[in-house]
Amino acid sequence: MKNRSLDRALNPSSAINIAMFWHLLRAMRPRQWIKNVFVFTALLFSEERLWLEFNAVIRVCIAFAAFCMAASAIYLINDLVDIEKDRAHPRKRNRPLASGKLSPVIAAIAAVVLIGITLPIAYLIDRQDFGFLTVLVSYIVIQGLLYTYWLKHIVILDILIIAAGFVLRTVGGAAVLDISITSWLLVCMGLLALFLGIGKRRHELVLLDEGAGEHRRILNEYSIPMLDQMMSIVTASIVMTYSMTTFSAPVAPKEPYPVLMITIPFVVYGIFRYLYLIYQRDGGGSPEDLVLKDVPLAGSIILWGMTVLALLFIFRST
Repeated sequence: MKNRSLDRALNPSSAINIAMFWHLLRAMRPRQWIKNVFVFTALLFSEERLWLEFNAVIRVCIAFAAFCMAASAIYLINDLVDIEKDRAHPRKRNRPLASGKLSPVIAAIAAVVLIGITLPIAYLIDRQDFGFLTVLVSYIVIQGLLYTYWLKHIVILDILIIAAGFVLRTVGGAAVLDISITSWLLVCMGLLALFLGIGKRRHELVLLDEGAGEHRRILNEYSIPMLDQMMSIVTASIVMTYSMTTFSAPVAPKEPYPVLMITIPFVVYGIFRYLYLIYQRDGGGSPEDLVLKDVPLAGSIILWGMTVLALLFIFRST
């Protein structure tokens, strides 16, 4: 028995299968699944206080998983379309498809399978009005098809469509629970996504310098001063809209003052820290890496979340 196990372990085909699975997992970009936490925002800020109900939390967790699978399918589709362009990028050329470590056929099959699993899940968790299914299908069509093949080549609209993906995540979290969310929260999430998208475009211009247009023609339409101006506008807007979100959120008392405004300093610090990483450390190309690697930024997000939860628990009976 020991010899048979050893033979299997040393079997070259087994090693190839493991390597293929590993490269496929990398191409699915699990580190970027952190972006799908936007699905939970509606749960936290809902007037019905559904974050106290186990079934509601489970439904949103399933919605989070569905968005993760849909996003991975879109990443695979995007990398298949941009495989040649990615080979001209100093970092993206190391991606599994661009480097040749992952077969395009396997990536295409995986994308179809992921979507084939995601859509039935979306149907099963929201069979009353198909709200979540509608949002998820919209996300796949807009991000996986319209953006990949067309919209990412249109200046400014390319960034707005990326931001729309985050708004759809927020709407999806509300749809799966059949609840409403404040307009201020939606605007805030959209502006935050714009902030990340502008930072990413700026990082690409700095990293690729004169070769930016060779990697992606749309980058020729941008300049660093233009993006810096857009960043300034969006930064101020985020602080304002998040403040308005805390002032109007129905989930916590507003007298003698809106208690959620206590969380504003964490958001302001997080935004300023991110700007510091963009302008002083040449970051911004991969927001999820900054969140996972920069301790002060991660700490501000964790403290924000803990403070929000603490306030919701304290005032859950009011």
